[in-house]
Amino acid sequence: MNIAGRLTEQARKQPHKKAITIPRKNRFKSGYRYESLTFSELEERSRQYAIGLKNMGFAKGDRTLVFVRPSLDFSAITFALFKLGLIPVFIDPGMGKENLLRAIQQVKPIGLIAVPEVHILRLFYAKAFDSIKYFITTGNTRWGKMKSLKQLRSSGHDTADQDIEAVNPEDTAAILFTSGGTGIPKGVVYTHQIFSDQTDILKEIYHLSEKDVDIPGFPLFSLFIIAMGIQSCIPDMNPSKPAKADPKKLVANIQDNQATFAAGSPAIWERVADYCLKHQITLPTVRSLVMFGAPISTALHRKFRDVLINGTTYTPYGATESLPVSNVSGKYVLENTSDLTHQGKGTCLGTPVPTIQVKIIRISDQAIENFKDVIEMPAGQMGEIIVSGSVVTREYYQMPEKTRETKIFDHENNRFWHRMGDIGYLDHQGRLWFGGRLTHRVETRNGLLSSVQCEAIFNQHPEVKRTALIGLKRHGETIPAIVVERMDQTIPQGPKKKMMIKELRRLGKEYDHTQNINEFFFHPSFPVDVRHNIKIDRLKLRDEAMAGKL
Repeated sequence: MNIAGRLTEQARKQPHKKAITIPRKNRFKSGYRYESLTFSELEERSRQYAIGLKNMGFAKGDRTLVFVRPSLDFSAITFALFKLGLIPVFIDPGMGKENLLRAIQQVKPIGLIAVPEVHILRLFYAKAFDSIKYFITTGNTRWGKMKSLKQLRSSGHDTADQDIEAVNPEDTAAILFTSGGTGIPKGVVYTHQIFSDQTDILKEIYHLSEKDVDIPGFPLFSLFIIAMGIQSCIPDMNPSKPAKADPKKLVANIQDNQATFAAGSPAIWERVADYCLKHQITLPTVRSLVMFGAPISTALHRKFRDVLINGTTYTPYGATESLPVSNVSGKYVLENTSDLTHQGKGTCLGTPVPTIQVKIIRISDQAIENFKDVIEMPAGQMGEIIVSGSVVTREYYQMPEKTRETKIFDHENNRFWHRMGDIGYLDHQGRLWFGGRLTHRVETRNGLLSSVQCEAIFNQHPEVKRTALIGLKRHGETIPAIVVERMDQTIPQGPKKKMMIKELRRLGKEYDHTQNINEFFFHPSFPVDVRHNIKIDRLKLRDEAMAGKL
């Protein structure tokens, strides 16, 4: 059942096919040269790392922190850990120092495979790293018992084959930390079965085959691609800062490798779309462009309609705890649901993927111990989204209280449901619609307001880049308000400000759900999440408004 067996299988099946490619800048001319590993070479490098790790003393079940930049080695190291039954731990370094150190202390790793900067950091924060026995650096600088990747790999040469460790389907394969964008970061426990099922479902819903070529804007996505036997071409970008990706470089990587599939945050692809339209560039090889991390605007789908002349965009819905839940194409959105979105009906997320069940239940901020206590909402009515199925994770690592808050156990049917932390509804056609985060809803005396449904109305103003619904506490009441980020990222003053507010109010009066929103604030550039650089931190905006900072 070991997920590493997927790589071994591909190495036997298509040994000479490229598995992973990475761009290198040409020294004396423009453009790139590309280094690559075939499936056979990647399997061999992974085998060598696995033997090196075993020789160091690593044992099945050891949790190992991985801070390695996207590279030829990243996939080899990860599959090596899987081979031994070790548990790679992936933590987003952008979550902030305090959250990062808390996450490390919580997981108590045995090993650390990291870039030199992390090894320097651990010297200053030794307490967070005191559980670690084995240290490996991606650089050449070494001290004490630390090994370099080069040393690790060389110790695996000329040694008997490293057999893949036998594991049970429900054994822990990895721990992936959430970014902490909506609370404290949590370690999501992935099993080998979940990874395997995710690989199969993603391959099915995007109709992927071994003829495809992938550009992964999110590094972990490349692991699924390689497991499918597809070439993954690492793009020239910093994955921890997707909003700053250089579209010219990404377009070059797509064109050079004749990529057919690409994935990542909409913050990346918004820049690529604008660049392509400005320079009249099309991407004829790209058949599927998958964007995830936040609701995708119909405007972005529409931009790519003129860029992906032989393909379309896709939006999978899910979270670290459950991915994917549903899927919808940009083509379908533009032809069937975009008008409803602009009217404030929410964002259509498509229908649930195979093996996933979705229910809408009455909203609650409390833990729900038993599925018997769930009150299911009828079609068309807003509620909390819960999901169950083969790719839904069961627990957070060493966080029983957080697990209790987000899981609902159905003891009668021996299954459990995950609370997505989102609100939405299922329509009469079985399509799932997204209304926003549970914590971003605004409960007023006139009823429930969802962020996505309200913001869609005010986003129609030509000078508005995006808006954020917030709730202001005044005299025991919650007053809805809208924060505006303008296209030019300026804050209007005087008559210009009054005129824009008047125009926004007029827009709001045209729809039942926004007619009671009368207060407006302006912000030059919204705070966003660290992972995808696209999710608006509405709670921070609310606090700033309440403190008189807007």
